[in-house]
Amino acid sequence: MSAPFRMRENGVDLFVRLTPKSSVDRLDVVETLADGRSHVKARVRAVPENGAANQALERLVAKALGVPASAVSVVAGGTARLKTLRILGDPEALVTGVEALFQN
Repeated sequence: MSAPFRMRENGVDLFVRLTPKSSVDRLDVVETLADGRSHVKARVRAVPENGAANQALERLVAKALGVPASAVSVVAGGTARLKTLRILGDPEALVTGVEALFQN
């Protein structure tokens, strides 16, 4: 199983499967696809129109990791369910924060 993120020089890329129009805003679990790639399942109340769901996802991830909203951006999959978020900051601290979100 792969991790749902990739470390970068200036942060991390987080792989997410987004479900818009949900009843709550939340990060659920890490899920692994048949090809072995992992992603975080996320839900937001926003509708997928004019980038509203992407913006809600960026705010949700920023709040969960304790980083400014401006440090999180969708860099791939803008109109797809599977997205890549780039989170700028200290890579080690961000990896620790992401792993802490999904420890049971």
